[in-house]
Amino acid sequence: MSKQTSPKENKLVLVGAHVSIAGGIHNAIERGTEANCNAIQIFTKSNRQWKAKPLTNDDIQQYKTARNQSPIKVIIAHASYLINIGSPKQETAQRSYEALKVELERCNQLELAALVLHPGSHTQSDTQQALKRIGSYLNKLFEQVNGKCLILLENMAGQGSSIGRTFEELASIIDVVSDKKQIGICFDTCHAFAGGYKFDTKESYQAMWSHFDKTIGLNYLKAMHINDSKKLFDSRVDRHEHIGQGEMKLKAFDLIMNDERFKDVPKILETPKDHIPGDDIKNIAILKGLID
Repeated sequence: MSKQTSPKENKLVLVGAHVSIAGGIHNAIERGTEANCNAIQIFTKSNRQWKAKPLTNDDIQQYKTARNQSPIKVIIAHASYLINIGSPKQETAQRSYEALKVELERCNQLELAALVLHPGSHTQSDTQQALKRIGSYLNKLFEQVNGKCLILLENMAGQGSSIGRTFEELASIIDVVSDKKQIGICFDTCHAFAGGYKFDTKESYQAMWSHFDKTIGLNYLKAMHINDSKKLFDSRVDRHEHIGQGEMKLKAFDLIMNDERFKDVPKILETPKDHIPGDDIKNIAILKGLID
């Protein structure tokens, strides 16, 4: 007699975590599998260095073999935090562009779905000019790099002079980009909450996504970072926390996990990793437990 599965067990929701590539990118697959992920995020290189050791054919083949033998459905990457194509300093912006170009090329070599990018920082320059610079550099990038990997702009908490706290700023960048099929959004729950967006009741949740849809378009939402916040609402401070242990109400995550519109949008944890893979396993279990 075959085992009967519940509707909840049959409901495939893409959920996982950012995992380490230590020892080789292929190792990220095993780490994600150990943490019960069916979607993962990785760095394709050290996020603290500008340069990257080129991927060898062996690196790529080992990774693809591991991927094809795993339960992982979606793999995305995150770009280095050093990159700032919004900088008013030509040297910094150009260096950032070259680094981003290398990262996108690596993502295409690995056949990754998307590369998440912090839009950048305007430092002491005009915000609108910085938004235009980012869009212009992305246009140049898409002209020079051929491939299927998307660039996903991440909403930010609004700390310092960072760009991308508001949906309007993200929309302004997208407006400048010519090839709209190459660009998308990665929505970070902690950043949104700390940045002043409420979405922990049915009413506020629907209102926020309605605003997102009118300003950017839900069709641009391609990934999510699922994080609680150590800091208070509208604090403009980016500090991630384990699910249910921060300042956000669990209802916010409940609404996301049960939103049919986002069923195929990978939901990636970037929560603290004091115990690996235990912390990710616990957080994923909490999120899956919210699914109706």
